[in-house]
Amino acid sequence: MADPRGFLKVRERELPPNRPVAVRLRDWKDVHAHLEEGQVFLKEQAGRCMDCGIPFCHQGCPLGNLIPEWNDLVYREQWVDAIDRLHATNNFPEFTGRVCPAPCESSCVLGINQPAVTIKNVEVSIIDQAFARGYVTPQVPQRLTGWTVAVVGSGPAGLAAAQQLTRAGHTVAVYERDDAIGGLLRYGIPDFKLEKSHIDRRIAQMEAEGTRFRPGVEIGVDITWDELRARFDAVVVATGATVPRDLTIPGRELDGVHFAMEFLHQANAVVAGREVPDQITATGKHVIVIGGGDTGSDCLGTSLRQGAASVTTLAIGKQPPLERPASQPWPTDPIVFEVSSSHEEGGEREYLASTVEFLDDGHGNVRALRVAETEYLPDGRRAPRAGTEREIPADLVLVAMGFTGPETGTLTEQAEAGLTGRGLVARDDDFASTLPGVFVAGDAGRGQSLIVWAIAEGRAAAASVDAYLQGGTELPAPVRASTVSLRA
Repeated sequence: MADPRGFLKVRERELPPNRPVAVRLRDWKDVHAHLEEGQVFLKEQAGRCMDCGIPFCHQGCPLGNLIPEWNDLVYREQWVDAIDRLHATNNFPEFTGRVCPAPCESSCVLGINQPAVTIKNVEVSIIDQAFARGYVTPQVPQRLTGWTVAVVGSGPAGLAAAQQLTRAGHTVAVYERDDAIGGLLRYGIPDFKLEKSHIDRRIAQMEAEGTRFRPGVEIGVDITWDELRARFDAVVVATGATVPRDLTIPGRELDGVHFAMEFLHQANAVVAGREVPDQITATGKHVIVIGGGDTGSDCLGTSLRQGAASVTTLAIGKQPPLERPASQPWPTDPIVFEVSSSHEEGGEREYLASTVEFLDDGHGNVRALRVAETEYLPDGRRAPRAGTEREIPADLVLVAMGFTGPETGTLTEQAEAGLTGRGLVARDDDFASTLPGVFVAGDAGRGQSLIVWAIAEGRAAAASVDAYLQGGTELPAPVRASTVSLRA
């Protein structure tokens, strides 16, 4: 145990400060400041870990991260051992430590009557220290099995599966239709939340281990699914859930109404130095973001950095409570009101706002939204309340209402893969699809979810692929497809 009385001596939860809003809005760098005395600060927070008899933080994390162990090692400043214990369960703590909402902290036993341990910050500090000190090195397999595996999609699920299978000795090629590796990590999440250098250094490690990357290749178009299956002994489908949920109301066809991911993809590409003809920008515009989740928050921060005249975020439901509600007791992951770094920077947030219509300026462009107060019907459905309609000026509308599932057109047409009733790629408990030798990991089989679940599924699918090819496996499998919670 780090410090038997640590949680009594240091009762306050303390995180590194964010950079001043006026400063960070002028660039795309990480919003977090880096403390010169970070180790002393971190030691105190890691020392708050109680090393519980039953560490419920394990229950909150699908990866099974050994949280009390690496908290203790950080308190003792044993950084080599800390990164070894962290990497034992998590391939990419630099990603989860930055963009995961940390369900482990909601399950922290200390959180029953005190602020939870700063697990997420300790995690990202371990991996940052490890990279800075040269502790993260390629793990090249001692022998090659002769088996080949194609991974389709280079988000966290695909990368985790690829790294596990490469280290098991298989020859792995990762296919990505975009021009750079990373999936939504690369083009969906803005740099102020995840600078792309973190992706690049991990890709360099994986290339040194033997993983081969094929960006700019779309399976189903450049290579058919049948051709891919013929070339490789096994295939992992990790294409994510990229079909956005639409808002089919009058005026949806107007210029200036776009899906959030189209806007974010272009913004990230420009930040990376790429040219984007006819880029969708918020500069000088009144922006409306429909959807109050993480994607909506990313649109807010991006719009403010582009110089929007105003940004208003609309959520159809009620404002969540400030404290954990009685219906979501510890150790569940509660839905509470959150203020992201983007919300700190500006913009307005409105709840119980139902969008009724996009209004035309007479030239085919959006000029405003007609919205109404949301009414909860007796059967639980939500509808616009009659007589409460009003207009909100808008030059740019970003629809950030989540995703409905994966793009499966070519997979079903060319390979006749089975789908679930929800339109997800069907799979069994061991992540195997209805096609022999084809496995499904991450949001493609699970639906829209968290990065920590994507990595867990990538690791588990890799174990199933290894067993399929070799008749057995020593790779860890932290989750089974049938036990995945759709709530998370």
